[in-house]
Amino acid sequence: MTARAFVTGIGGQDGSYLAERLLADGTEVHALVLRDESAATYTPPEVVTHVGDLGDVEATRRLVLDLAPDEVYNLAAISSVAQSWDEPDLTAHVNGLAAVALMESARQVGDHVRFVQASSAEIFGEPDASPQSERTPVRPLNPYGAAKAFAHLSVAVQRSRGLHASSLVLYNHESPRRPERFVTRKITSGVAAIARGRADILTLGNLDARRDWGWAPDYVDAMLRAARTDEADDFVVATGVGHTVRDFVEAAFRHAGISDWEPLVATDPAFVRPADATDLTGDPTHARDRLGWEPTVDFDGIVAAMVAADLALLDESA
Repeated sequence: MTARAFVTGIGGQDGSYLAERLLADGTEVHALVLRDESAATYTPPEVVTHVGDLGDVEATRRLVLDLAPDEVYNLAAISSVAQSWDEPDLTAHVNGLAAVALMESARQVGDHVRFVQASSAEIFGEPDASPQSERTPVRPLNPYGAAKAFAHLSVAVQRSRGLHASSLVLYNHESPRRPERFVTRKITSGVAAIARGRADILTLGNLDARRDWGWAPDYVDAMLRAARTDEADDFVVATGVGHTVRDFVEAAFRHAGISDWEPLVATDPAFVRPADATDLTGDPTHARDRLGWEPTVDFDGIVAAMVAADLALLDESA
């Protein structure tokens, strides 16, 4: 029989790459989409979409029970830390409570269901040591991290009730499909605009924040491996190598052919978050040992691919 997957958050970069992988495997893919996501740019046409809202717990429960999927991937979230400061109550509901309700719905379908929760390194807040692992204390600094932490900790609770549920602590991961509201895409699109003479300056916040940046399709591969492993668990998904925002900016300008980039970048305190971890770098040892997972694209390759894609977009519109 054809396997069936249910995916939330399919309109984002991870959701689109995941849908492509699942379809390539011969899996029937159903997705919960907001009305304005139903025609998302990268969603494959073979995906069966169901218009709804993860926050509508009862409607989502009925849909999951009706579809009776074999795999459930919860990628939907208020994905912006900045937005979570503006709407902490909505963030708590969508990223936390609704995620737990979805797990409970998956458990009710049957003990054959595999559930994957997209967690975040933001659950660690400002960790005492780097890199972080599955044993690092969960101490979030912002509403986004707090809501994700609730869902992350609830995965273990659902495992104790018999659900094959894994929480993947995803560190920053990028691709040309990353929306421009995220700093990495803001950088690559801004650098491309400067390189093509369409902008004069790139304005950013904290250039010294350090993050572990990976390649989004690699992280989707980890999701599939977690769903299909014999024993569910929590997994840090990261490259193990940290870089600053400044490193990202320098690499982006370099790949656009600009060496003297510092006069082209301005900083604005308005873009600095109220509370922000200075160094989030993950230890992927457990994912490597248990899932056989390894990142395939390094930092420089990620930046190069994103800059090339944004330059191509500008050239196509010229």
